[in-house]
Amino acid sequence: MTTVPSSPPVSQQAAVDAALLVLKSMGLSLEDLTSAPGQRPPVPTFADYIPIVSAAVTDGTRRAYGTYWGRITQQWGTRHLDEPTPSEVRQLMKLIKANAVQRRNGRGGRSAEEHLVAALRCLYRHAEDDGLISEKDNPARKVDKPRRLPSTRRAVADTRLAEINEVAATTGDDPELDTLILRLHAETACRRGGALALRPADLDREQCLIMLREKGETVRWQPVSPTLMAALIHHAEERHAPPDGRLLRYTDGRPVTYRRYDGLWVRIGRHLPWVRTQQISTHWLRHTTLTWVERNFGFAVAHAYAGHTDGTGDTGSATSTYVRATLTEVATALAALTGEPHPLAEPGTVTP
Repeated sequence: MTTVPSSPPVSQQAAVDAALLVLKSMGLSLEDLTSAPGQRPPVPTFADYIPIVSAAVTDGTRRAYGTYWGRITQQWGTRHLDEPTPSEVRQLMKLIKANAVQRRNGRGGRSAEEHLVAALRCLYRHAEDDGLISEKDNPARKVDKPRRLPSTRRAVADTRLAEINEVAATTGDDPELDTLILRLHAETACRRGGALALRPADLDREQCLIMLREKGETVRWQPVSPTLMAALIHHAEERHAPPDGRLLRYTDGRPVTYRRYDGLWVRIGRHLPWVRTQQISTHWLRHTTLTWVERNFGFAVAHAYAGHTDGTGDTGSATSTYVRATLTEVATALAALTGEPHPLAEPGTVTP
């Protein structure tokens, strides 16, 4: 004969309900009680853990957050990761904002606050993955990033772009390098990191393609004009760039760094005051090229030309997933932009 389990006595059920209510009021669950704290590794200090995370992230992430991890170490180095509260994170944000380097194109320290929160979120995300803290104990999750203000960058007019190229070609200690850098960015709309990471081995000479490796570890083949391809090949051979080394180099063979970009725009600003006043930079060339491509070939082609991989499109619709531009369409836009034929472009491409 099968027996049916009896229900707990009323008094026992009432006690269970009361206990669950107390747990809920404390923000706890049964899982929190059953997970033994002794099984979790000891929570390290910021000074001990930041080097571990720094060694685990990409070079780009380390470059973006390294300064802020250094400031966090200065302020909280001896504290354990589970000690700071959301209020203390907000206090640190105010401190970072007040001591941010004031630049002509600055936004009053908002960018510093934003990067600090991003750096903390990255740090605590690794701590969660390593089982050092739980999601609910992550203070960075409970602090909002400052709202990013609209960018002041925009497309540069053709006449102004010609002035920039003229100064680069007639001033400085290496006009050949500077004009090559500007043309590379103007044709491909690549970021600085993509240009600096370019290697001779990344050149497909026959199809006039270069491989760009940019932020987020994205990799893509980007069409370039035959003129630019010839210039890149000549530059690499003349300055003895090894196949797997950086292509852009000084006359003595040293690879170019971000410092060349900074010096280039400072010099151009001395000759063109409007460049200095508006804080024109290499990223403005990206805006210029992509604006032209979007106006003449549509959003999907501009999206692909930029190397964007978010797939959300301009309206946040999933439609853009199904209307991705092809490499042929990107090459066709480039041919129209440069006025040069491209091996992968549609036949008979003309400038719009």
